[in-house]
Amino acid sequence: MNIFLRELKANLKSLLIWGVIVVLFVVVGTSKFTAYYENPEMLAILDTLPPAMLAAFNMQAFNLTTVTGFFGLMFTYYALMVAIAAAMWGSDIISKEERDKTVEFALTLPVTRGRVVTAKALAALVNCVALLLITWGTSLASTAQFHPDSEFYKFVGLCMVALFLIQLIFLAIGIFLGCALKQYRRASSIAVSLLLGTYFLSILPGLNKNLDFVKYFTPFKYFDAGLLLRESRFDVTFVLLSLVIVVASMAGAYLTYTRRDLYI
Repeated sequence: MNIFLRELKANLKSLLIWGVIVVLFVVVGTSKFTAYYENPEMLAILDTLPPAMLAAFNMQAFNLTTVTGFFGLMFTYYALMVAIAAAMWGSDIISKEERDKTVEFALTLPVTRGRVVTAKALAALVNCVALLLITWGTSLASTAQFHPDSEFYKFVGLCMVALFLIQLIFLAIGIFLGCALKQYRRASSIAVSLLLGTYFLSILPGLNKNLDFVKYFTPFKYFDAGLLLRESRFDVTFVLLSLVIVVASMAGAYLTYTRRDLYI
């Protein structure tokens, strides 16, 4: 419990910074949406964009003159932000003990390495949930002026579940890298690089239908906002794949951290 509370306190500043970033992003995005709201003439701008670009960013799946369509388009950017935060928290919360030369103190406590990982992972998870709630609350507050209907709130709720699953994936991967890498300084950079790599992979299926198989290698394609809007459901295959990644990453984290030599 002491480790858990210590990590919550240590990461409070980071949570506040990410919270401010998300709030500003949502507010700025909503202010731009006012130009499109119930204004079909603004959609003519999209007609000037290359079809490949529209397909790559899933712009054709949404009506940008509605608040629901706007949120659907912004979903990918929300996912990118909360995923980066989760990956950084996951990788840093473990590796920082070696970076800050405090690992020797941590290991003198009457707890196993496994319990250290558990406490730190739970603290990072709380941060992820807090950031998700900030995203959710800010999104609802900023769009209230457009008087959305019940379908919008249902859609946003489904999107938040999807964002949480994406957070879990990259949090688990980050924790695994923080536990497994002997070069602890590289954990965060590798985690973020992997995340950005999978994000760019998610664009490829929209550019070329022959690359549709790529979607299995990028969590950003596991949860399609267009599908959530049209059918209000998740693809079970991708939900199960997400859980497999999370469980495998966490199992790998416990196994490697309990066995490897730590840098003191």
